[in-house]
Amino acid sequence: MIDTLSDTIAPLVCDLLEWLDRQPRTHAEVIDGWRTSCPRLPVWEEATDRGFIARKGTTIEVTPQGRSFLARQRH
Repeated sequence: MIDTLSDTIAPLVCDLLEWLDRQPRTHAEVIDGWRTSCPRLPVWEEATDRGFIARKGTTIEVTPQGRSFLARQRH
């Protein structure tokens, strides 16, 4: 898997991961806040496709891969 994202989308994916890591969020909350119809900024789709987030019961959580990506991006 390629670790790099475009300069445009990487900060937005990081924002999503940090937002999810602060407190549990329902799938509906995440989709409402982060799904986009703009094909140039597919934040939710990119994070899901790369395995950075996963559904756990009724909530969406940051995966270990997501935390690792976030750590690499923020340092």
